[in-house]
Amino acid sequence: MVDVADAIGLSVILLLNSAVAALLTRFFRVRLETAWGSLTYVAFVGTIVLIATTLVLGGGLGLGPNLGSPAVVVMGVVVLPLSLGATFDYFWMPAPEEIELPDRRTT
Repeated sequence: MVDVADAIGLSVILLLNSAVAALLTRFFRVRLETAWGSLTYVAFVGTIVLIATTLVLGGGLGLGPNLGSPAVVVMGVVVLPLSLGATFDYFWMPAPEEIELPDRRTT
């Protein structure tokens, strides 16, 4: 049975991984010119970063419960937050082209 501390630890991992995925998606959308380039980088680099954060938070800090199998861990705390973060950035945030930036001051 999962106790409250394990549920809170899993929630922290899920929220942090979702936030990291959203930030990575925004970063790659702003930096890369093509839509496919940002999707490719988010899929590959984002997966590696989320696996690293999961290893640090779940293994190093001991947050979260034992989910049983590696497939459940990858699907639950890597794929789900990656898809949530990318969806948040693509559908809720305005496109990088729509944002007006202030003029740079030359001194």
